[in-house]
Amino acid sequence: MHTITSIINDGAQAYRGVIPADCFHDPYMPPEKLASEMTAGVIFWGWYEAELLVGVMGLQAVRDVTLIRHAYVRTTHQGKGIGSSLLNHLLAKVTGNILVGTWAAASWAIRLYERHGFVLTGSVEKDALLDSYWQIPPRQRDTSVVLKQQVPK
Repeated sequence: MHTITSIINDGAQAYRGVIPADCFHDPYMPPEKLASEMTAGVIFWGWYEAELLVGVMGLQAVRDVTLIRHAYVRTTHQGKGIGSSLLNHLLAKVTGNILVGTWAAASWAIRLYERHGFVLTGSVEKDALLDSYWQIPPRQRDTSVVLKQQVPK
């Protein structure tokens, strides 16, 4: 779990100065928060390079959808297709509706998901989805987007 926390906190440095300052915490994800996420059902997959874990991405089944959760790559390995490779691997495991939430200002993340067939939801639908499937603070809800994809059954 320590390595996953390390990757998330390192990869989240991309948000520094991009997302609202009151939403960026250091560490971005404390170990106890990661433990709580895993207890809530987030299952992680990892990407290894030379036997070193360099990227993580989670799935979480919530009622009738699957959420993509906590997709991060070490800063030294970003921009090398690792996020796409992890996403492709996870998408192959899922049937039905898939949702992913991210910061509205994280344009690189939004582009990644759009390249893989996800579409941005409108503001009203976004708020309804965040309220229904995530447990996040109101400020994060206001500064986030949701993308969705229907995978054939």
